[in-house]
Amino acid sequence: LGIELDTEAELNEAFSRFKALADQKAEIFDEDITAIVGNNAEEASDYYRFIALSQRSETGERPFSKVTFKSGGEELVSEAEGNGPVDATLNAIESKVKSGAEQLLYSVNAITTGTESQGEVTVRLSKGGRIVNGVGTDPDIVAASAKAYLAALNKLHDPSQHKLNAQMTV
Repeated sequence: LGIELDTEAELNEAFSRFKALADQKAEIFDEDITAIVGNNAEEASDYYRFIALSQRSETGERPFSKVTFKSGGEELVSEAEGNGPVDATLNAIESKVKSGAEQLLYSVNAITTGTESQGEVTVRLSKGGRIVNGVGTDPDIVAASAKAYLAALNKLHDPSQHKLNAQMTV
């Protein structure tokens, strides 16, 4: 595949992600490995970082999501409801971040074939005349959606606003 990692820490992180994915899927494809390494490189310097997700969706009930993520090094936990599991998850993130960004696009694609495939989600956000895309991958489409949303927020994030954003999420 021609993938090069700069440090042993990056290799260890990529291998850890590979093992976690292998526990979820019977077969790993080149595209899966490329996605693992790509996500690892992007997350190293991200202001917002996905940690965990718990969600509930039952017929006749409003979907609920609890998201744990880092914002400038601080771990935040947020809960929200929505029109579906993805909407609840993005609402939970937005309730803490308060970005005020407008969502222009939400798209899901399978990285490989089959029901065990990782999903690749693209989220396009707009704020203050800037339009950015965030991409997230995960076998769980809802988790991939959270990762994509946070990736887009990272691109919108202005480092001079770190203190302001942290104060807004308290």
